[in-house]
Amino acid sequence: MAVPSSTSKQVSFFKTCMNGINALSGLLILEGDNLHKLSPDFALKLGNLTLDGRHSFVMVAGAMIFPSIWLSDLGVLSYISFGGVISSLIIVAAVFCVGTTKDVGFHGKGTLVNFKGLPTALSLYTFCYGAHAMFPTIYNSMRKKSQFPKVLLLSFTTCTITYVTMAILGYLIYGHNVQSQVTLNLPKEKISSKVAIYTILAGPIAKYALTIMPISTAIESCLPTKYQENKPISILIKILLLISTMVWAILFPSFESVTSLSGAGLIILVSFLLPCVCYLKIFGIYRHFGYELAGISGIIVLAVLVGVVGTYSSIAHTIKEA
Repeated sequence: MAVPSSTSKQVSFFKTCMNGINALSGLLILEGDNLHKLSPDFALKLGNLTLDGRHSFVMVAGAMIFPSIWLSDLGVLSYISFGGVISSLIIVAAVFCVGTTKDVGFHGKGTLVNFKGLPTALSLYTFCYGAHAMFPTIYNSMRKKSQFPKVLLLSFTTCTITYVTMAILGYLIYGHNVQSQVTLNLPKEKISSKVAIYTILAGPIAKYALTIMPISTAIESCLPTKYQENKPISILIKILLLISTMVWAILFPSFESVTSLSGAGLIILVSFLLPCVCYLKIFGIYRHFGYELAGISGIIVLAVLVGVVGTYSSIAHTIKEA
Protein backbone atom coordinates (compact mmCIF):
# COMPACT_ATOMS: atom_id res chain seq x y z
CA MET A 1 0.00 0.00 0.00
CA ALA A 2 1.32 3.41 -0.94
CA VAL A 3 0.73 6.65 0.85
CA PRO A 4 -1.82 8.77 -1.10
CA SER A 5 -0.17 11.43 -3.26
CA SER A 6 -2.11 14.23 -1.54
CA THR A 7 -0.88 13.04 1.86
CA SER A 8 2.67 12.73 0.54
CA LYS A 9 2.55 16.30 -0.77
CA GLN A 10 1.19 17.59 2.54
CA VAL A 11 3.93 15.80 4.49
CA SER A 12 6.59 17.11 2.10
CA PHE A 13 5.22 20.66 2.32
CA PHE A 14 5.09 20.58 6.14
CA LYS A 15 8.56 19.05 6.35
CA THR A 16 10.12 21.58 3.98
CA CYS A 17 8.51 24.65 5.53
CA MET A 18 9.02 23.82 9.21
CA ASN A 19 12.61 22.62 8.82
CA GLY A 20 13.48 25.55 6.60
CA ILE A 21 11.88 28.30 8.68
CA ASN A 22 13.58 27.12 11.86
CA ALA A 23 16.92 26.82 10.07
CA LEU A 24 16.52 30.34 8.67
CA SER A 25 15.63 31.72 12.11
CA GLY A 26 18.72 30.01 13.52
CA LEU A 27 20.89 31.71 10.89
CA LEU A 28 19.48 35.13 11.83
CA ILE A 29 20.01 34.50 15.56
CA LEU A 30 23.56 33.33 14.82
CA GLU A 31 24.24 36.52 12.89
CA GLY A 32 22.60 38.76 15.50
CA ASP A 33 24.45 37.23 18.47
CA ASN A 34 27.87 37.60 16.89
CA LEU A 35 27.21 41.16 15.70
CA HIS A 36 26.10 41.97 19.25
CA LYS A 37 29.39 40.60 20.58
CA LEU A 38 31.27 43.03 18.34
CA SER A 39 29.06 46.04 19.24
CA PRO A 40 27.31 45.37 22.58
CA ASP A 41 26.07 48.98 22.97
CA PHE A 42 24.27 49.13 19.62
CA ALA A 43 20.48 49.65 19.63
CA LEU A 44 17.79 50.62 17.12
CA LYS A 45 15.04 53.14 17.78
CA LEU A 46 11.80 52.83 15.80
CA GLY A 47 9.66 55.74 16.95
CA ASN A 48 8.93 55.19 20.62
CA LEU A 49 10.18 51.61 20.43
CA THR A 50 13.79 50.82 21.30
CA LEU A 51 15.18 47.41 20.41
CA ASP A 52 18.08 46.02 22.41
CA GLY A 53 21.34 44.94 20.80
CA ARG A 54 20.49 41.36 19.87
CA HIS A 55 17.03 42.23 18.50
CA SER A 56 18.48 45.18 16.61
CA PHE A 57 21.15 43.06 15.00
CA VAL A 58 18.59 40.47 13.89
CA MET A 59 16.98 43.26 11.86
CA VAL A 60 20.39 44.39 10.60
CA ALA A 61 21.16 40.79 9.61
CA GLY A 62 17.86 40.62 7.73
CA ALA A 63 18.76 43.80 5.84
CA MET A 64 22.19 42.37 4.97
CA ILE A 65 20.65 39.13 3.70
CA PHE A 66 17.82 40.83 1.77
CA PRO A 67 19.73 41.41 -1.53
CA SER A 68 20.69 37.72 -1.75
CA ILE A 69 17.07 36.48 -1.77
CA TRP A 70 16.53 38.12 -5.16
CA LEU A 71 18.85 35.54 -6.71
CA SER A 72 17.09 32.57 -8.30
CA ASP A 73 19.89 30.88 -10.26
CA LEU A 74 20.59 27.64 -8.39
CA GLY A 75 24.06 27.42 -9.89
CA VAL A 76 25.04 30.84 -8.55
CA LEU A 77 23.43 30.10 -5.17
CA SER A 78 25.32 26.81 -4.93
CA TYR A 79 28.64 28.59 -5.42
CA ILE A 80 27.67 31.20 -2.80
CA SER A 81 26.61 28.46 -0.40
CA PHE A 82 29.96 26.73 -0.93
CA GLY A 83 31.46 29.82 0.66
CA GLY A 84 29.49 28.90 3.78
CA VAL A 85 31.15 25.46 3.81
CA ILE A 86 34.61 27.02 3.55
CA SER A 87 33.72 29.49 6.31
CA SER A 88 32.82 26.59 8.64
CA LEU A 89 36.25 25.03 8.16
CA ILE A 90 37.95 28.41 8.71
CA ILE A 91 36.02 28.86 11.98
CA VAL A 92 37.19 25.48 13.29
CA ALA A 93 40.80 26.35 12.43
CA ALA A 94 40.48 29.81 14.03
CA VAL A 95 39.01 28.40 17.27
CA PHE A 96 41.86 25.88 17.42
CA CYS A 97 44.37 28.74 17.02
CA VAL A 98 42.71 30.60 19.91
CA GLY A 99 43.14 27.51 22.08
CA THR A 100 46.86 27.34 21.33
CA THR A 101 47.54 30.82 22.76
CA LYS A 102 49.13 31.04 26.22
CA ASP A 103 46.42 33.06 27.98
CA VAL A 104 43.59 30.82 26.72
CA GLY A 105 44.87 27.28 26.26
CA PHE A 106 43.06 23.96 26.49
CA HIS A 107 42.34 24.17 30.21
CA GLY A 108 38.55 23.99 30.32
CA LYS A 109 37.04 22.17 33.28
CA GLY A 110 33.77 20.30 33.19
CA THR A 111 32.07 16.94 33.39
CA LEU A 112 33.01 14.69 30.49
CA VAL A 113 29.59 12.97 30.50
CA ASN A 114 26.73 15.19 31.65
CA PHE A 115 23.54 13.12 31.55
CA LYS A 116 21.46 16.14 32.53
CA GLY A 117 22.46 17.90 29.33
CA LEU A 118 22.16 14.80 27.13
CA PRO A 119 18.60 15.57 25.85
CA THR A 120 19.65 19.06 24.73
CA ALA A 121 22.83 17.72 23.14
CA LEU A 122 20.93 15.06 21.19
CA SER A 123 18.38 17.66 20.07
CA LEU A 124 21.15 19.97 18.86
CA TYR A 125 22.89 17.20 16.92
CA THR A 126 19.55 16.18 15.41
CA PHE A 127 19.07 19.76 14.24
CA CYS A 128 22.48 19.64 12.58
CA TYR A 129 21.41 16.65 10.47
CA GLY A 130 17.95 17.98 9.59
CA ALA A 131 18.65 19.68 6.26
CA HIS A 132 16.69 17.13 4.23
CA ALA A 133 14.59 19.90 2.67
CA MET A 134 17.70 21.03 0.80
CA PHE A 135 18.30 17.69 -0.93
CA PRO A 136 15.86 18.20 -3.85
CA THR A 137 17.29 21.68 -4.53
CA ILE A 138 20.85 20.36 -4.53
CA TYR A 139 19.91 17.35 -6.67
CA ASN A 140 18.10 19.47 -9.27
CA SER A 141 21.02 21.91 -9.53
CA MET A 142 23.55 19.14 -10.26
CA ARG A 143 24.73 18.50 -13.81
CA LYS A 144 25.75 14.91 -13.01
CA LYS A 145 22.87 13.69 -10.85
CA SER A 146 24.37 10.19 -10.67
CA GLN A 147 26.98 11.59 -8.27
CA PHE A 148 24.35 12.69 -5.74
CA PRO A 149 24.97 9.69 -3.38
CA LYS A 150 28.68 10.58 -3.29
CA VAL A 151 27.79 14.20 -2.54
CA LEU A 152 25.59 13.11 0.37
CA LEU A 153 28.29 10.82 1.77
CA LEU A 154 30.94 13.54 1.51
CA SER A 155 28.60 16.14 3.03
CA PHE A 156 27.57 14.02 6.02
CA THR A 157 31.17 12.92 6.64
CA THR A 158 32.48 16.50 6.50
CA CYS A 159 29.68 17.77 8.73
CA THR A 160 30.20 15.02 11.31
CA ILE A 161 33.94 15.66 11.52
CA THR A 162 33.33 19.42 11.79
CA TYR A 163 30.68 19.07 14.52
CA VAL A 164 32.72 16.65 16.61
CA THR A 165 35.89 18.72 16.25
CA MET A 166 34.14 21.94 17.28
CA ALA A 167 32.47 20.22 20.24
CA ILE A 168 35.81 18.84 21.45
CA LEU A 169 37.56 22.20 21.02
CA GLY A 170 34.80 24.05 22.86
CA TYR A 171 34.95 21.58 25.75
CA LEU A 172 38.76 21.57 25.98
CA ILE A 173 39.03 25.37 25.90
CA TYR A 174 36.03 26.51 27.98
CA GLY A 175 34.66 23.40 29.70
CA HIS A 176 31.25 23.89 31.32
CA ASN A 177 31.44 27.66 30.62
CA VAL A 178 31.14 27.22 26.86
CA GLN A 179 28.19 29.14 25.41
CA SER A 180 25.67 27.96 22.82
CA GLN A 181 27.99 29.43 20.17
CA VAL A 182 31.66 29.00 20.99
CA THR A 183 32.48 32.22 19.11
CA LEU A 184 30.68 34.14 21.88
CA ASN A 185 33.37 32.90 24.30
CA LEU A 186 36.29 34.05 22.18
CA PRO A 187 38.31 37.10 23.32
CA LYS A 188 37.70 39.91 20.83
CA GLU A 189 41.25 41.28 20.94
CA LYS A 190 42.90 38.21 19.36
CA ILE A 191 43.36 38.08 15.59
CA SER A 192 42.24 34.44 15.36
CA SER A 193 39.09 35.33 17.32
CA LYS A 194 38.31 38.16 14.92
CA VAL A 195 38.82 35.80 11.98
CA ALA A 196 36.36 33.31 13.53
CA ILE A 197 33.74 35.93 14.38
CA TYR A 198 33.88 37.77 11.06
CA THR A 199 33.88 34.49 9.17
CA ILE A 200 30.82 33.22 11.03
CA LEU A 201 29.07 36.46 10.05
CA ALA A 202 29.57 35.53 6.39
CA GLY A 203 28.03 32.08 6.87
CA PRO A 204 24.33 33.04 7.19
CA ILE A 205 24.61 35.48 4.28
CA ALA A 206 26.04 32.69 2.12
CA LYS A 207 23.53 30.04 3.22
CA TYR A 208 20.25 31.93 3.64
CA ALA A 209 19.39 32.39 -0.04
CA LEU A 210 19.88 28.70 -0.88
CA THR A 211 18.04 27.55 2.25
CA ILE A 212 15.01 29.70 1.46
CA MET A 213 14.66 28.31 -2.09
CA PRO A 214 12.89 24.99 -1.30
CA ILE A 215 10.46 26.74 1.08
CA SER A 216 9.59 29.34 -1.52
CA THR A 217 9.20 26.64 -4.18
CA ALA A 218 6.95 24.56 -1.89
CA ILE A 219 4.69 27.55 -1.21
CA GLU A 220 4.57 28.48 -4.91
CA SER A 221 3.49 24.93 -5.79
CA CYS A 222 0.37 25.43 -3.66
CA LEU A 223 -0.68 28.52 -5.63
CA PRO A 224 -2.89 28.50 -8.75
CA THR A 225 -0.97 27.59 -11.90
CA LYS A 226 -1.00 31.14 -13.30
CA TYR A 227 0.89 32.40 -10.24
CA GLN A 228 3.55 29.69 -10.31
CA GLU A 229 6.99 30.54 -11.72
CA ASN A 230 6.04 34.21 -11.50
CA LYS A 231 9.10 36.32 -10.61
CA PRO A 232 7.28 39.07 -8.62
CA ILE A 233 5.25 36.47 -6.69
CA SER A 234 8.40 34.49 -5.94
CA ILE A 235 10.19 37.60 -4.63
CA LEU A 236 7.16 38.55 -2.53
CA ILE A 237 7.06 35.08 -0.94
CA LYS A 238 10.77 35.29 -0.11
CA ILE A 239 10.36 38.75 1.42
CA LEU A 240 7.47 37.53 3.58
CA LEU A 241 9.54 34.52 4.65
CA LEU A 242 12.45 36.78 5.56
CA ILE A 243 10.17 39.02 7.65
CA SER A 244 8.52 36.04 9.37
CA THR A 245 11.87 34.48 10.29
CA MET A 246 13.09 37.84 11.60
CA VAL A 247 10.00 38.07 13.83
CA TRP A 248 10.53 34.48 15.00
CA ALA A 249 14.19 35.18 15.78
CA ILE A 250 13.24 38.31 17.77
CA LEU A 251 10.53 36.52 19.75
CA PHE A 252 12.78 33.53 20.51
CA PRO A 253 16.34 34.95 20.56
CA SER A 254 18.04 31.97 22.23
CA PHE A 255 20.02 30.05 19.61
CA GLU A 256 20.25 26.99 21.85
CA SER A 257 16.50 26.92 22.55
CA VAL A 258 15.44 27.40 18.92
CA THR A 259 17.82 24.78 17.53
CA SER A 260 17.24 22.18 20.26
CA LEU A 261 13.45 22.61 20.13
CA SER A 262 13.53 22.38 16.34
CA GLY A 263 15.69 19.27 16.51
CA ALA A 264 13.57 17.48 19.09
CA GLY A 265 10.10 18.70 18.17
CA LEU A 266 10.19 19.05 14.39
CA ILE A 267 13.18 17.37 12.77
CA ILE A 268 12.67 14.16 14.75
CA LEU A 269 9.11 14.09 13.41
CA VAL A 270 9.68 15.00 9.77
CA SER A 271 13.15 13.53 9.21
CA PHE A 272 13.02 10.35 11.29
CA LEU A 273 9.50 9.26 12.25
CA LEU A 274 7.55 10.11 9.08
CA PRO A 275 10.12 8.62 6.64
CA CYS A 276 10.31 5.40 8.68
CA VAL A 277 6.53 5.05 9.01
CA CYS A 278 5.96 5.83 5.32
CA TYR A 279 8.67 3.36 4.29
CA LEU A 280 7.10 0.61 6.40
CA LYS A 281 3.69 1.29 4.88
CA ILE A 282 4.78 1.70 1.26
CA PHE A 283 6.87 -1.49 1.10
CA GLY A 284 4.78 -3.52 3.54
CA ILE A 285 7.78 -4.24 5.77
CA TYR A 286 5.54 -4.25 8.85
CA ARG A 287 3.87 -7.48 7.67
CA HIS A 288 6.97 -9.65 8.06
CA PHE A 289 9.29 -9.54 11.05
CA GLY A 290 12.96 -9.42 10.11
CA TYR A 291 16.20 -7.50 10.53
CA GLU A 292 14.90 -4.57 8.47
CA LEU A 293 11.73 -4.21 10.54
CA ALA A 294 13.73 -4.55 13.76
CA GLY A 295 16.20 -1.88 12.65
CA ILE A 296 13.51 0.59 11.56
CA SER A 297 11.52 -0.08 14.74
CA GLY A 298 14.65 0.68 16.77
CA ILE A 299 15.07 4.00 14.95
CA ILE A 300 11.41 4.87 15.63
CA VAL A 301 11.71 4.04 19.35
CA LEU A 302 14.91 6.09 19.73
CA ALA A 303 13.38 8.97 17.75
CA VAL A 304 10.30 9.03 19.98
CA LEU A 305 12.47 8.94 23.09
CA VAL A 306 14.74 11.77 21.91
CA GLY A 307 11.74 13.75 20.66
CA VAL A 308 9.76 13.57 23.91
CA VAL A 309 12.67 14.08 26.32
CA GLY A 310 14.38 16.67 24.11
CA THR A 311 11.21 18.71 23.57
CA TYR A 312 10.47 18.74 27.31
CA SER A 313 14.06 19.76 28.09
CA SER A 314 14.03 22.53 25.46
CA ILE A 315 10.70 23.98 26.60
CA ALA A 316 11.81 23.87 30.25
CA HIS A 317 15.05 25.66 29.35
CA THR A 318 13.16 28.30 27.33
CA ILE A 319 10.75 28.97 30.22
CA LYS A 320 13.65 29.18 32.67
CA GLU A 321 15.42 31.81 30.57
CA ALA A 322 12.25 33.82 29.82
